[in-house]
Amino acid sequence: MLNLFQHPSGRKPGAMRDERQPCVYILASGHYGTLYIGVTSNLIRRLWQHRNDALPGFTARYAVHRLVHFELLGDMERAIAREKQLKRWHRQWKINLVNAENPAWRDLAVSLGLPPIVPGNAKNGS
Repeated sequence: MLNLFQHPSGRKPGAMRDERQPCVYILASGHYGTLYIGVTSNLIRRLWQHRNDALPGFTARYAVHRLVHFELLGDMERAIAREKQLKRWHRQWKINLVNAENPAWRDLAVSLGLPPIVPGNAKNGS
């Protein structure tokens, strides 16, 4: 597992915009809100899709758009295995994981270059 904001190449998080990097992530609707766990090879693109409700589904239906945790992994096989592991966890374990690195439940997508979520307006990030 890599440091929360450290890209394997040592570049700043904004440099991640166009790169493929296997990643597992947790989104929340708010502090201690509804949680969603996903996996992707392009976190910035996937966050944009979630924030703009580009794909119908759970995150669009329940307004789960805030990135509260992510882990960069070495390959997609490990990322998928980690996603499956986290999805099997009890809710409290997931909350503990977020609290360990992000106790304020800040939207970490802002540090990756996406705009802040505007309350009451899920359509953002473009």
